[in-house]
Amino acid sequence: MVYLQITLKITPVNRPAAAGVYQRYKAPFLNTIAGAKSKELLVRDEDVQVLHGFDTTEQANAYLKSELFTADVVGALKPLLDAAPDVRIYQTA
Repeated sequence: MVYLQITLKITPVNRPAAAGVYQRYKAPFLNTIAGAKSKELLVRDEDVQVLHGFDTTEQANAYLKSELFTADVVGALKPLLDAAPDVRIYQTA
């Protein structure tokens, strides 16, 4: 299993809107992105994280270049961000 973790700096007042973006694009992610296995929203006091599960690292990287991510998700989140997202890919042992 491979995880794509995207950490977002979003002020608390904008978090409901960010959660709406997550909800809007969760099903399209799971239904149309090759290798997509899961998508979870993690909310902490200091930030918001979206954890995506994939079969392979290549599929995680392909999602980052997909129109769903670059145009739809990034376009919807951009006005809500206080800083550039931190994007990391992890592989389970």
